[in-house]
Formats: sequence, C-alpha cells, structure tokens
Amino acid sequence: MKLIIAIVNNDDSMAVSAALTRHNFFVTKLSTTGGFLMIGNTTYLIGAEDDRVDKVKDIVAKYSQKRTHTVTTKDSFGYGFREGEVEKEVTVGGATVFVLNVDSMEKF
Repeated sequence: MKLIIAIVNNDDSMAVSAALTRHNFFVTKLSTTGGFLMIGNTTYLIGAEDDRVDKVKDIVAKYSQKRTHTVTTKDSFGYGFREGEVEKEVTVGGATVFVLNVDSMEKF
C-alpha cells in the first residue's frame, strides 16, 4: 500500500477531487500555501494499493493545469516594495506528487 501526497493549485482542486472520488479513491483534502508565491494550494492525502498508484498519478496530471502568473519581488519573496522592483511572469499550477510506502493502515 502507498500513501500519495498530491499538491495541486486551488484552481484545479475541484476537478481533481471529483475525478479521484469518481474512480473510488478516498481522499483527505488539506488547504495549504506554497512557500514561493504564497498562494493557495490543495494537498491531497490518498491511500492506494500499489497497482492503483499510476491511476492516481494519471488523474492528478490530467486535471492539474499549468498557467502563468504575474508576480513582483514582493509577492514572491515577502519583502516590501523596493526601487527597481519589476513584475515577472512565472509558471504555476501543475502538480507535485509524492509516493510513500505504508507499513500498515487501519480504519476505525
């Protein structure tokens, strides 16, 4: 058994959640904030048998879109306005997925 931790952009969270539950995965949804841009993410904790891990990854990849976002130095590093501060486009979205081994799982 595996524990899958999937971090997706809030804009994609409803589609990812709906697709996972439609395919009979049980998910725990956590509201999180990214450390670089300080914008909202959704982190899913998903338990899956080894042979279903690829299905979870396929679903998350399919419904997690990349997009561009305009930020300033203040937005991305938490500092106040500075002389010479410029806006910059960065790519956000997509997903980050971790797969961990689970020694045991019990539901009470």
